[in-house]
Amino acid sequence: MRFSQIDVFTDQLALGNALAVVHDAEDLSDDRMAAFARWTNLSETTFLLPPADPAADYRVRIFTTARELPFAGHPTLGSARAWLEAGGEPKGEDLVQECGAGLVRVRRGEGRLAFAAPPLRRRGPVDDADLAAIRRALHLDAADVVDAQWADNGPGWVALLLKDAEAVLGVEPDVVALGEYKVGLVGPGGDADFEVRAFTGVVEDPVTGSLNAAIGQWLIGTGRAPEAYVAAQGTRLGRRGRVHVRRAGGDVWVGGDTVVGISGRVALR
Repeated sequence: MRFSQIDVFTDQLALGNALAVVHDAEDLSDDRMAAFARWTNLSETTFLLPPADPAADYRVRIFTTARELPFAGHPTLGSARAWLEAGGEPKGEDLVQECGAGLVRVRRGEGRLAFAAPPLRRRGPVDDADLAAIRRALHLDAADVVDAQWADNGPGWVALLLKDAEAVLGVEPDVVALGEYKVGLVGPGGDADFEVRAFTGVVEDPVTGSLNAAIGQWLIGTGRAPEAYVAAQGTRLGRRGRVHVRRAGGDVWVGGDTVVGISGRVALR
């Protein structure tokens, strides 16, 4: 079976977030997909299938090492790049990806791909008990958190706005104490307009499209960010992720460069 590995949100291999992509995966069982995702040990592995919805160009299933996700950002851009590199031809001007969250548009322009942020499944303030537990796990005082919102578009994000990029980069989390919380941090300044970090279970995610999509909807919608900005992510991990966020035509678009790192075949059948 055709196999690709794409580095997402970077223009240089090994500085973004890697994604494994298995093409023509319609004959694979759920268990086989999950086992291969565990084996790659990447944050996500995707499987490309024919679309069930006639409006879509392709269907994607997204697996972490532990579970299947209805939507995730860097797998959306990486899967789109892999599909195009394999000769995929979109039906319209934009690509249309079918996933567990529905149909997601992916646009080509300015040398990079961008997806339209899907609607949030959960938004609004974080209750005091949840916020206190998250602050303890991140070793933050109440005064350190400018604001906090649920920003869940599939993975279950809680987003915390800190005063600046330095505060974001200075956080030393207790990942065990975070438990099941999926937490994103954002602060203005640094090497870009904003600095972002994402904590998922026992790991820090290098560059996270779904989180940046939700943060963009929140910050642009409340006037805390301009209509277009660039977020840096992965700094503490030695990466140089750059996420381009802008609002246009009523949608928030999340874009980034993609690099094809590996092309070949994988023996899964």
